Amino acid sequence: MRGIPFDASLFPAPTSTETELFRVRQNDALLPDPASIEVGDTEGSFMPSLRQQPVGAARMGSFTSLRIRNYRLYMVGQSISVVGNWMQSIAVGWLALQLTHSGTMLGVVTAARYLPVLLLGAWGGLVVDRHDRRRMLTLTQVCFALQAALLTVLSWAGWVQLPMLVAIMLVLGFINVFDGPARQSLISELVDREQLPNAIAINSTLVNTAKLVGPGLAGVIIATLGVTPCFALDTLSFLAVIAGLVALRAGEMRPTEREVRAKGQIRAGIAYIWRTPELLRPMVMVYVTGILTWEFPVTLPLFTTSVLHAGPEGYGAATAFMSAGAVVGGFLAVRRAGVTIRSLSVSAVIWGTLICAAAMAPDLPLTLAALVLVGSGSITFNASAKTLLQVKAAPQMRGRVVSIWSIGWMGGTVIGAPTVGAVGAVGGPRSALLVGGLAAVAVGLAMLVLPLSDERRIAGAGRR
Repeated sequence: MRGIPFDASLFPAPTSTETELFRVRQNDALLPDPASIEVGDTEGSFMPSLRQQPVGAARMGSFTSLRIRNYRLYMVGQSISVVGNWMQSIAVGWLALQLTHSGTMLGVVTAARYLPVLLLGAWGGLVVDRHDRRRMLTLTQVCFALQAALLTVLSWAGWVQLPMLVAIMLVLGFINVFDGPARQSLISELVDREQLPNAIAINSTLVNTAKLVGPGLAGVIIATLGVTPCFALDTLSFLAVIAGLVALRAGEMRPTEREVRAKGQIRAGIAYIWRTPELLRPMVMVYVTGILTWEFPVTLPLFTTSVLHAGPEGYGAATAFMSAGAVVGGFLAVRRAGVTIRSLSVSAVIWGTLICAAAMAPDLPLTLAALVLVGSGSITFNASAKTLLQVKAAPQMRGRVVSIWSIGWMGGTVIGAPTVGAVGAVGGPRSALLVGGLAAVAVGLAMLVLPLSDERRIAGAGRR
């Protein structure tokens, strides 16, 4: 069977700069000219076969990335900031429920945070590719701190109403347009390429360790002092990230060559993913699960309050137990020998099955036990997807690849949060969790089948 040629009419002719992007070195092999690439072509394609070596197989299995001073400073600051971020996230969700008593409105507030990512995410990734990522990230942290400070003052004064809360979440989302790609792609400038899978796994592990503190602490503070102290502590947490970024040694970094301004660069990034199976398939899984599965800020408050009849402590405990499982999953991810599309698909199926089990749990103790496993499954899937996308992406494209990942994983909440919230309002919170679990199972099973059929097509082409 012949390969399927890329339809060049869908995109303008590449500029010389864009063409050069496809000629960077990847896995010690020069990529061919874009016009010669065919999906399924075993000789002309820069992704010759899905039977590749697992990503990160050479140097996984330890915490070697933490030996690098710059990466260690970066992770300490990020871990502290995540504690504050989760405190704010839980406080915002609880405040939205207090103001509206509506799962749908909670979904709207959550969606407002991710709407700018959905609309502007690809542009944000291009901006990151064009500028110094360390400076970009420092600027976003300052903006985050100012946003959290504003929320603290408004909450303390008792002036927060639903429209104002939605507006503040929109501002937060706009900052995330640039923060997400800068934060994720900066890791590749702090460690060697061979250490990147290990660094991504460690990042996920430490971030989820921080989540153990944030939600539990937020639940206690909200129950005793209200939501305002959560916003104040979030404001202070950004100082740790800023201090860590300032302390990085520029001479020990591995800066990526910045993208030169040219026309059609966003389309070039989309086309690059479209004709690269090892990027496209993980991206499809990220989009499906990002829209329907990763909606725990909506499903967990509804489930703990309406089904389990637990207060803010129960919601905080549910998030903390899920994060505890994510820490366990993170340690397993750090020691994993490698990541493939098949292993990512299997992790999606397992994760979705565990979510369905949590949705059917009859009481809080069993729910918490199930959420430990859900958390482990979530970090396994998320870390694996990010590893595949960042390692397989050309360096000059990495910001755009990460931003397109952000559109699906975070921006998809704009569609998913109101949808899942409405499902919970009509069919009950259990049905909202089940929708996400079944979606993960379905896309995982689909991707387990598709690579097999593509391998048969490639094999057939080779025989001809």
